[in-house]
Amino acid sequence: MIDKPDHKPKTRRGAIDPNLHFQASLLSEALPFMQHYDNQTVVIKYGGHAMGDERLARLFARDVVLLKQSGLNPVIVHGGGPQIGGMLERLGVKSEFAGGLRVTDAQTIEIVEMVLSGSINKQIVSNIGRHGGKAVGISGKDANLMIARKTERRTVLDPDSNLEKVVDMGFVGEPEQVKPHIINVII
Repeated sequence: MIDKPDHKPKTRRGAIDPNLHFQASLLSEALPFMQHYDNQTVVIKYGGHAMGDERLARLFARDVVLLKQSGLNPVIVHGGGPQIGGMLERLGVKSEFAGGLRVTDAQTIEIVEMVLSGSINKQIVSNIGRHGGKAVGISGKDANLMIARKTERRTVLDPDSNLEKVVDMGFVGEPEQVKPHIINVII
């Protein structure tokens, strides 16, 4: 067995460690907010670009665990545009965008679901678990959590011909109804 050196902060006799003083001050300021929002649900949008940095992903997971420990019920709604784009590229599937949205055909929607539900969702759940939290990953399809209506065709300017064209957006939709019952059961 190897003895580890004592890493406790050295302070003058009777002096308060500045770090502990800062933490106590922070907690005393946060306490009224923690009490006010106790057991409230907070929805956090976690974008695909933010997920690209492993260090930020760890910090995000740690902060989610801290929110739960503080009495909140964090619910994460995540994106994954860059990760979807990367997988489509690796599989040789060309993406088309119209009005800032990805035109999503049957092949693309399979890949989108694979990336969002099978990869990103699992990574987030795993990161939260590594930081001492408990998380469950679900999709908008699970228990009919989300009902969407198909996005109308869009008229966009074709950059090659400089003419307007009508584009069918495929499986792109607009949320019409969210049924949070399953989330409330999990929380």
